[in-house]
Amino acid sequence: MQYGDAITVLRSLPLFCKLDPSRLKLLAFSSIYLTFEAGEELFQEGDPADGAYIIDEGEVEVLAARGGRQISVGTLARHDLFGEMAIILNQSRTATIRAKTELKVLKIDASVFLQLVTENRDAALAVMRSLSDKINRVTERYQQLEGRVHAEHVLSVPDTASD
Repeated sequence: MQYGDAITVLRSLPLFCKLDPSRLKLLAFSSIYLTFEAGEELFQEGDPADGAYIIDEGEVEVLAARGGRQISVGTLARHDLFGEMAIILNQSRTATIRAKTELKVLKIDASVFLQLVTENRDAALAVMRSLSDKINRVTERYQQLEGRVHAEHVLSVPDTASD
């Protein structure tokens, strides 16, 4: 990907569309465009947070390790941002990210990303909105799972009232 293409991708995202041109150019210059085949891991749970990613094309699966197994906890697609939570929290990765399809992403260095959101109110607000959206999606998924578990429990309890 050419430098101008990176600017076009960044400008098309709500997260960066309001950045002044000089910051957008710096962001594009310090970003790396990466491609992955379906099934390739971008990073694993526990890895250091070295960057934030924006999906240009394709989808990724978010996986969490539970009981020695990888459990799919979600899918992200075009224009989704991921990897930012570990940077903001200054922690290692909390999930494994695997390409679900052929994938093209823009990787923003962690220090550049952190500088961007600490120095630019619009970018910080966009990241907060993105994180809030993720929290809402996880909450909805949890409530759906909780409802299914409750329904299965109710169905599996023997009816003692007819005895």
